[in-house]
Amino acid sequence: MKNKLLYCLIVIFLFNACKYNAADNQKDVTDTATFSEAEQLVMTVVWFQKSAEMQACYWQAYNLAKLALDKNLADYKGDKKKAVIVDVDETILDNSPYQAKLIEMQQTYALDTWKQWTNLAKAKALPGAVEFLNYAKSKNVEVFYISNRDADEVNKTMENLINEGLPFADEQHLLFREQKNSDKTIRRSKVDEQYEILLLVGDNLRDFDEIFADRQQNLGIDIVTENKDKFGTKYIMLPNPMYGEWEKAIYGGKYPDTKEDIIKLRKKILDANY
Repeated sequence: MKNKLLYCLIVIFLFNACKYNAADNQKDVTDTATFSEAEQLVMTVVWFQKSAEMQACYWQAYNLAKLALDKNLADYKGDKKKAVIVDVDETILDNSPYQAKLIEMQQTYALDTWKQWTNLAKAKALPGAVEFLNYAKSKNVEVFYISNRDADEVNKTMENLINEGLPFADEQHLLFREQKNSDKTIRRSKVDEQYEILLLVGDNLRDFDEIFADRQQNLGIDIVTENKDKFGTKYIMLPNPMYGEWEKAIYGGKYPDTKEDIIKLRKKILDANY
């Protein structure tokens, strides 16, 4: 009887041990899948935060923006007020700490965590941004911040811009998204009614013109080529390897439903032919 009881206890112990081990393994697999999606951010965020090359790219772009602005000012013979339009995120303000936090927490972008970050109003100005926008102000050129941050983020963003010493940080000059529509055309047109837009600065092609929204043919590269003369003269493009519509383009214009499909499509788009 004692032997049978001992045998039963051993069987029960082994069964529970296997069950808990399986549960732990399943948790590991889930965490790994979640982390794999966030893992793609690591090198891009490291580059954005820690590389001297990133700093050089921003200084270069904003130095070029000054030259382009001077030329466009000299060429303009009209009597409208003058303006430059800038995006906010990864154009004026550095949100890479938010991206780093996602990696640390093994998460991906979510609106609630994003707004927790923007509510802090702690983003630092990117290299060259303060200098360029204050240079524009000194030339009697107004700055309009057209961002796809939601309208309920205006006040905290305004606070953030003021803290970083950026000019024209007021409700008149902050044109944020009223609805879930990333098209900035109407807001640009609103500025264009009263101002001559001398320059547009952004990290995403749709910061310049909605023609760049269509990336079905050759990921939108052909449209960029057709407009190549505007880059460095009318448009100032800034680097953002962390996120953007360039990523959606590699998925065919729509984010996949599963992490596995995301990872597969990222690898599929690579060209390893040589």
